[in-house]
Amino acid sequence: MLNWDEMFATRSSRMRASEIRELLKLLDQPDIISFAGGIPDPALFPDKEFKAAYAGIFDSGAVNAALQYSVSEGYKPLREWLVKQMGGLGIPCEVENAFIVSGSQQGLDYLGKLFLSPGDTALVTWPTYLGALQAFNAYEPAYDQLTPDGNRTPESYKAAATQNGGKVKFAYLSADFSNPTGETVDREGREKVLALAEDLDIAVIEDAAYQNLRYDGEAIPPILSLEIARKGHINDTRTIYCGSFSKTLAPGLRVGFIVANAPVIRKLVLMKQAADLHSSTINQIAIAEVAERGFEAQVAKIKAAYSHRRDAMLAALARHMPDGVSWTKPEGGMFIWITLPEGMDGAALLAKSIETARVAFVPGKAFFADGSGANTIRLSFSCANDQMIEEGIGRLGRLVAKEIGA
Repeated sequence: MLNWDEMFATRSSRMRASEIRELLKLLDQPDIISFAGGIPDPALFPDKEFKAAYAGIFDSGAVNAALQYSVSEGYKPLREWLVKQMGGLGIPCEVENAFIVSGSQQGLDYLGKLFLSPGDTALVTWPTYLGALQAFNAYEPAYDQLTPDGNRTPESYKAAATQNGGKVKFAYLSADFSNPTGETVDREGREKVLALAEDLDIAVIEDAAYQNLRYDGEAIPPILSLEIARKGHINDTRTIYCGSFSKTLAPGLRVGFIVANAPVIRKLVLMKQAADLHSSTINQIAIAEVAERGFEAQVAKIKAAYSHRRDAMLAALARHMPDGVSWTKPEGGMFIWITLPEGMDGAALLAKSIETARVAFVPGKAFFADGSGANTIRLSFSCANDQMIEEGIGRLGRLVAKEIGA
């Protein structure tokens, strides 16, 4: 009998099933109230606009090009639209700086492949996006904690990386309404990350998946924008901006993008040629048409819905959670991060919650590269209506109170 484990590459041992992907299966159980999946509400998808876009493609001479192989860089009109959008964010760039990927998750995989050799160090926040850890893990890195408050010296990072047998290669963070905490890095913190990257001579990977989902407060310039203001031109920068249409238009089409200096983009294009040649041509064309005709209106629609749900969940947490439990108050995004009393375990709480309260959420430990954070959980409000939020948070609050003896 074949022993496949002995034939697999060593990096395969670091591949783990996503707890979030597994939890999404619970959505098929009608009596479960789920705050687990950080997914957009399908009721808010611009389905009519996409129906018209695809019909227009098939009714025109563009259909042959839409069904054909295409260039690895991505559909040029979509990249041109991105250039205009980036300009509005204070990121002046050219088409050569924009690259289309099959969802921003593919972009993270490519960046891990591009920068990480076994034993190299990736700086990530504690906690961080689980999908980033999964993407990077295949390239066998070490992790060190990125602290945007700047309380670590460059020398300490270098020393730790040397002990692990490699070099620090990049700092990865989601600066706006991060997954899983919903927190935002302020301008000073972004400047400190840039200063650290310059001291270490490393790249910064800015995951901007939730950039458009701000409900309150004043917008903060992206890290790439701050760096361009210093350097003068995007081709002189070290920040790599990763974006997505999954949270705004439609996740199922798997269209994301990377905006960065031209030398990095050229390397990424070579990776795509060796991987899947190019992202779906017809999906890129449809995204471009829908975005051109009504991106701002779509963003306004989803912001109105999600901000209401966030407010409802924050109010329900205030009513139902016992003393000793704290949570973030995000200005945007899809998530609220709960910190339970020390000694509680989010995974054990989930098991009891599924069995008794019939409420699902994501235990926080999976988001920590060092395996800490057992007493944290992530709640998503994006697919929950008022009734689900009130009932689900009420059940969860009573369960937590029972567990801590309140």
